[in-house]
Amino acid sequence: MSDFLPTGIQLTYLVAASLFILGLKKLGSPATARNGNVIAAVGMLLAIVATLLDQHVLNYEMILLGLAIGSAIGAIAAYKVQMTEMPQMVGLLNGLGGAASALVAVAEFWRLLDAGAAVPLDVNISMLLDVLIGGVTFTGSFLAFAKLQGLISGSPITFPFQQPFNLLLLGAYIVGSAYLIITPDSLPIFLAVVAVSLVLGIMFVIPIGGGDMPVVISLLNSLSGVAASAAGFVVMNNMLIIAGALVGASGLILTEIMCKAMNRSLFSVLFSAFGTGSTSGGATSGAATDQTVRSIDPEEGAMMLGYARSVVIVPGYGMAVAQAQHSVRELADQLERMGVDVKYAIHPVAGRMPGHMNVLLAEANVAYTQLYDMDDINPQFEQADVALVIGANDVVNPAARSDVNSPIYGMPILEVDRAKQTIVIKRGMSTGFAGVDNELFYKDKTTMLFGSAKDMVSKLVSEVKQL
Repeated sequence: MSDFLPTGIQLTYLVAASLFILGLKKLGSPATARNGNVIAAVGMLLAIVATLLDQHVLNYEMILLGLAIGSAIGAIAAYKVQMTEMPQMVGLLNGLGGAASALVAVAEFWRLLDAGAAVPLDVNISMLLDVLIGGVTFTGSFLAFAKLQGLISGSPITFPFQQPFNLLLLGAYIVGSAYLIITPDSLPIFLAVVAVSLVLGIMFVIPIGGGDMPVVISLLNSLSGVAASAAGFVVMNNMLIIAGALVGASGLILTEIMCKAMNRSLFSVLFSAFGTGSTSGGATSGAATDQTVRSIDPEEGAMMLGYARSVVIVPGYGMAVAQAQHSVRELADQLERMGVDVKYAIHPVAGRMPGHMNVLLAEANVAYTQLYDMDDINPQFEQADVALVIGANDVVNPAARSDVNSPIYGMPILEVDRAKQTIVIKRGMSTGFAGVDNELFYKDKTTMLFGSAKDMVSKLVSEVKQL
């Protein structure tokens, strides 16, 4: 039995890793995402059970207590946290993952120091990388949470010589790490590099604006996985190495997709302090704001929608803030009962996290077959009678296609301006996260329906029912 146990644990890890990969594959499509989540959860259960059977576990009581507390917190969060708050939730989970990984390295260092044992070079390097990546992920994710939650300003925070200061911090970490490799039993230096890693996480996120949060969340997700993988090398656990690597790779792929959707490099996202609201270029000049807009009331909007043959709904962050997804679903159902063909156009970076709109619409039980990504829906806008934009801004701005002086020039957008008519539901004429004026609002075929997304959509539903 004692000879079989280690082999059985490793075989269970192999099965769990296979389930992780299969689950990630299924998460790539709305049609299979739920099954993918269940499959990955089963894999995690197998990994936890196998780890608990490992003879290296010394205190089952504390582990079971931690499982009970964590499960209780998770269950409460699942019921209490609104779908509109998922970006903040993801930020917190990323941060806690990074903190857990960093604490593994801290605990291992403390254990080796207390035992007076020699620290192998590979373990020492793994601990230092784990502390760096885990610390940056922890404080960076919690700062991202604070920005998303509105606890601090979502605008980029910059100061003179910011990048040289960051390089100085990184240099201090490298010097401290080199000292620890030579003298691995120096507790003050180890605590110093831990503190530096935490400060680096703060400095990493503060210059990034709210419009870039989808990319930041994806990147921090990837870093939490890399930190977990490094922790696996510290404690020599194959499952932790594999699971962390999968999370790190998937998060990095998603980060690349987000950057491509914004037509920006990762370097630009992290270091350009984009979204300050400064106005430069044709799209934000006074010439644009001198133009007039055409506003309508819900009755006129309902007539346009009710007598259309095809309607494309474009959800944005404004829909999320107003929690209007259920009203939007009710409007779509009513239009379909009247014979209108309704589709939803989803931009990859609409909202505050990747897939934000998909999550909200799924909560409202919108069929995934009605959701179209940008590449699939753009050719169909010319045949659409009405494009209904609900709280979206930068992702529908034609300046990205036509104005070479615009900061968002070249960014792929949903081409709602090609529809026969466009209705934009918005509280006012404020700019989006990019801080640029939206040319769409001034188009001849565009009408503005000013007000809260939930309020206006509810009024549209009432008016459509009376047609």
